[in-house]
Amino acid sequence: MLTDIEIAQKATLKPIAEIAAKAGIDPEYIEPYGKTKAKIDLSIFDNVKKENGKLVLVTAITPTPAGEGKTTTTIGLADAMRRIGKNTNVALREPSLGPVFGVKGGATGGGYAQVVPMEEINLHFTGDIHAMSAANNLLAAMIDNHIFQGNSLGIDPERITWRRAVDMNDRQLRFIRDGLGGEKNGRERNDGFDITVASEVMAVFCLSSSVSDLKKRLARIIIGYTYEGKPVTAHDLKAEGAMTALLKEAIKPNLVQTLEGTPAFVHGGPFANIAHGCNSVLATRLALKLSDYTITEAGFGADLGAEKFCDIKCRMTGLKPSACVIVATVRALKMHGGKDKSELTNEDLVALEAGLPNLLKHVSNMKNVYGLPVVVAINRFPTDTEKEIELVERKCKELGVNVVLSEVWAKGGEGGIELAKEVVRLCEEKNNFNYSYPLDMSIKDKIETVAKRIYGADGVEYMPEAEESIKKITELGFDKCPICIAKTQNSLSDNAALKGAPKGFKVTIRNAKISSGAGFVVVYAGNILTMPGLPPVPAAERIDVDDSGVISGLF
Repeated sequence: MLTDIEIAQKATLKPIAEIAAKAGIDPEYIEPYGKTKAKIDLSIFDNVKKENGKLVLVTAITPTPAGEGKTTTTIGLADAMRRIGKNTNVALREPSLGPVFGVKGGATGGGYAQVVPMEEINLHFTGDIHAMSAANNLLAAMIDNHIFQGNSLGIDPERITWRRAVDMNDRQLRFIRDGLGGEKNGRERNDGFDITVASEVMAVFCLSSSVSDLKKRLARIIIGYTYEGKPVTAHDLKAEGAMTALLKEAIKPNLVQTLEGTPAFVHGGPFANIAHGCNSVLATRLALKLSDYTITEAGFGADLGAEKFCDIKCRMTGLKPSACVIVATVRALKMHGGKDKSELTNEDLVALEAGLPNLLKHVSNMKNVYGLPVVVAINRFPTDTEKEIELVERKCKELGVNVVLSEVWAKGGEGGIELAKEVVRLCEEKNNFNYSYPLDMSIKDKIETVAKRIYGADGVEYMPEAEESIKKITELGFDKCPICIAKTQNSLSDNAALKGAPKGFKVTIRNAKISSGAGFVVVYAGNILTMPGLPPVPAAERIDVDDSGVISGLF
């Protein structure tokens, strides 16, 4: 059996100009990055008059080590939609180097449902995330230089909230002390790094609607506070112009293709457990302008990515999904029911039924909280039995939701045709799309609404630091912003050990901060980290390249 990278390397890719033509993009807007990648000039928005197509959101159950296949399903569904004659594009996030070299080893789909060139997208791609790291760290350098040069703004070094960023899992950099070596080397202070995809620059980048909007958002970023407790912004440091200059090429959406030649816009990549987990607004809007259907995904389970897609991205942009696909596997559901990963190949209806509440909670959230038509896509494995599939179908039908088997990993678009037909049908259904909370709620009320309605918690507990932060954010007038809850992706709760659909728990809020450029309040739940670490055996150990430049080990 071929690996994902071997399948991708055997594929014959079409020239990017041909893919652009299929997407309806005039050659004057194409800026090629080699033969199979391109950026699309933003002036295209002034000239495409077509009405927006329908937006389909793909999300998933709470992830497990058994895998769910959300990105694979997203890509395969787009290919299947093309196969049944629907003008369809796909809009995805860019992979971060942290997970590529850490756990995943790649994030471009799998099997015969991939976006390509797989190796380039997973590694440096068009340099977007590197540009975000540079913009983030330019601002950090300007903060410390301002203090070194006399600190006319009166920035309190102990109240700087802006951290440095690198696109790699490096726990050693979470908390550092810098400016060592005497006063000629800067002001000694506590500092730290976040992974770039958790930086506010990434959030700003993905929510910006134009270069001018990007600059305005960057200017609003709060980097810390004065000795008197007043916020200091990037604009106060005159940093937004240079930061925007570093991002002016990156903000142009990237165009690549699936293995079957479906146009794919891969742009932006915030994590959903510590950020808002959606690809760029510009890429989504461009895909919608150019097609009748756009298939997009939101990171991790529906409690994270889909919640933030609806409550943040859609609310800020006016986007409205027409249907929702929730991806699950029988294997993962059995893990939620208490089975070990080594015990998933045998039929086990007891474990499956014990784990099904996780899927049903996500289904209920998307259907009953957000008001979207929903289909469950079962990413089928050879070890799944008919009785196990029937049990999933029966439980979902009790909620008025159909289940469709997906075999896109093995068959590409052909394996997703039934799913595509169901998605087309759902897109014509009545849509009562709504948000999970109104903006005029207090910050605490919004947190508690998400915790109870989406996670299934009994309530919320606040650490003293969180109480103080929320009070300060409210005093500064940011209490009517959406919230972006950073929590573990491994549970509906804030405790990674609680599988299935846990009951009787409370969510612990550790801290909160303003992401004023992005336009939301980040709320930290449980022990979530904004700088991941590498696992005991990182994927980097198996990644290699030969003398001819052929990469191996990326899945």
